[in-house]
Amino acid sequence: MMWIFLLSDTFIFSCFLVGYMSVRMTSTAEWPLSSEVFALTIGGHHIPLVLIAIMTFILITSSGTMAMAVNYGYRRQPKKAAILMLVTAFFGLCFVGMQAFEWTKLIVEEGVRPWGNPMGAAQFGAVFFMVTGFHGFHVSIGVIYLLIVACKVLRGDYEHRGYEIVEITGLYWHFVDLVWVFIFAFFYLW
Repeated sequence: MMWIFLLSDTFIFSCFLVGYMSVRMTSTAEWPLSSEVFALTIGGHHIPLVLIAIMTFILITSSGTMAMAVNYGYRRQPKKAAILMLVTAFFGLCFVGMQAFEWTKLIVEEGVRPWGNPMGAAQFGAVFFMVTGFHGFHVSIGVIYLLIVACKVLRGDYEHRGYEIVEITGLYWHFVDLVWVFIFAFFYLW
């Protein structure tokens, strides 16, 4: 069942990214430069994409902790599997928190809105908030899913049935990570 859900979500994210590319390539207004839009000023220095790099590192690291959780689930070591799932959920929370910071900076400091953008093409805000918001929603749901399954693993709910649920949870989490790699490439690097 998870594979069917992930396939349908793949179509949705693919449509969003193709739509983004179409809008960006056909826009007559200048598209904002990622290195300027997504830069942070730290210690008086303007550092491009530093927050996005940290967010990406956190999400990719969470994929590693999830893979280890699946491994411990199949080894029937539920405590280790659950702890690693909780660590993965923590990384997911960090990612969502950083995304909230990024959105706040864009909205409050830069004046970017879904209907307008003072730095260039008006469509930038609409497409950016739609795609990253949809992904952030998926990460948030993934965090909740991880917390629920980790608690059930700790309680021993899967002792007799096996720990395939950990792998199913991992499939969802790896999907969310993979989608971020595409969003990162198209929105932040292109």
